[in-house]
Amino acid sequence: MAALHHIELPKHVVVGPGALGKLAGIIASLPGGEVDVAAVISGPNVKRRYGRAVAAVLERVVKDVHWLEAREPTLHYAEELAAEARDAAPKVVIGFGGGKSIDLAKYVAWKLSRPFISVPTSASHDGIASPFASLRGTEKPYSFRTVTPYAIVADTDVISQAPLRLLRAGSGDLIGKLTAVRDWRLAHKLKGEYYGEYAAKLALLSARHVIDYAELIGRGAPEAVRIVVEGLISSGVAMCIAGSTRPASGSEHLFAHAVEMLAPGKALHGELVALGTVMMMYLHGGNWRKVRRTLKRVGLPTRAQELGIDEDTVIEALLMAHKIRPERYTILGESGLTREAAERLARTTGVI
Repeated sequence: MAALHHIELPKHVVVGPGALGKLAGIIASLPGGEVDVAAVISGPNVKRRYGRAVAAVLERVVKDVHWLEAREPTLHYAEELAAEARDAAPKVVIGFGGGKSIDLAKYVAWKLSRPFISVPTSASHDGIASPFASLRGTEKPYSFRTVTPYAIVADTDVISQAPLRLLRAGSGDLIGKLTAVRDWRLAHKLKGEYYGEYAAKLALLSARHVIDYAELIGRGAPEAVRIVVEGLISSGVAMCIAGSTRPASGSEHLFAHAVEMLAPGKALHGELVALGTVMMMYLHGGNWRKVRRTLKRVGLPTRAQELGIDEDTVIEALLMAHKIRPERYTILGESGLTREAAERLARTTGVI
């Protein structure tokens, strides 16, 4: 008999042009009656560009809007924000911006036991809909289980103003589900880890969505924003259903995290996940060439050099990737790759 499994899903998901205007109605629907204070966590550039529009919407249903700045995605700073937010006593916490703002807001909402609303301004990764926050400050990159968003409000008019590179990176994060699910299935077979077929299929659906619409995404067609956003939300929901990041994060993410530790700031997360997916698909015996062709159609780099990352960094990242989350079994195994195998893998797949 399987262990009891609790699933918590977002109550509202609003995607499309002008979706920001629906934020007031969503807040009005929050349990507990009138909202005196709402805390909004956002970066300075996003606030400068869209702050007035958001405030105008919120002021219809909220007496006081308390803005908090998203400076750095670290555990220490998240704790500082939580302390500052606690003094304001908000009834709801809103993450308005990119991944940093949303991850910090999730953590603050969790610490304060308040509902969280995700309002992304870019579509660069699937954290916009998941209950996990990626924060630095521990020895290794780590995703903290926080809160499932009460609502996701994805205004495609706003998200379409973000650089095309971010949209492509979001596609790269989605492509990673191809190997993440394979790793999850492998851990189930070899280690007896819980595996949820529905969550796995939902995650794979988001990856296949990118494959089907790769050319539209690559040229930044207007409908590409909705395609990627809906895929990212589906991936986030898959994590809600699974109760972990397993359907969305596997060996390809371990590689990405390793590069981020060795060469911080060189590339976007989704770009590194995409490179990792090509190599990990090779290890799984899958069609890695098709993955690489998809990346090219999307406009994502297929060589580390295109991101300013040298060969040694790629090899070292492959060697250390299995140590990032040793409790998470993947195709990299428990002992990882040899240096010879790592170099051969990277060269065979054209990553270096």
